[in-house]
Amino acid sequence: MNNRPVDYKQIKGWGIDADLDNNPTYPMKRRTDGEHKGYAWERPTPQPINIEVLHSIERPNITAVFGTSQPPSGLSGMIRRFAFKYSESSYAHWLPLLLADRVNMVEGIVEDLRRGHVPNIFAEKGMKAQWKYNRKALLQQLAVGALVTTAAVAFLFRKRNND
Repeated sequence: MNNRPVDYKQIKGWGIDADLDNNPTYPMKRRTDGEHKGYAWERPTPQPINIEVLHSIERPNITAVFGTSQPPSGLSGMIRRFAFKYSESSYAHWLPLLLADRVNMVEGIVEDLRRGHVPNIFAEKGMKAQWKYNRKALLQQLAVGALVTTAAVAFLFRKRNND
């Protein structure tokens, strides 16, 4: 083990922000106590709302600018609407949003197939790079996925045969 003391001055860029007079981010702004009471700036003109916008129940209003590329739709949209009925501090908010993302991925694959486009899931998930640089982990993921799928199919068919 190397016990020599480190001379930080020899590290390029070390202490670059130590001189407060030469730091462009200090002070970023001289703040007053009044600014902490609410908006201290003039709110920008809000973006027109022409689609459904989901927002936190903790927010009294919608942000001035929001994304419009993927409005909630289908089963994933229903799950998202459910999630936004709960506080951001609740698992009932975040877990359904995680589920909605997975459902939305499946909906996208189904939509691609419906339009006659067969998605290249191997390439879209970056498996070519993973095959090249982390083959062991990729094989492990594929094996676990195959086991889970086999167990789910076996469980479903076992239930049907017992009925």
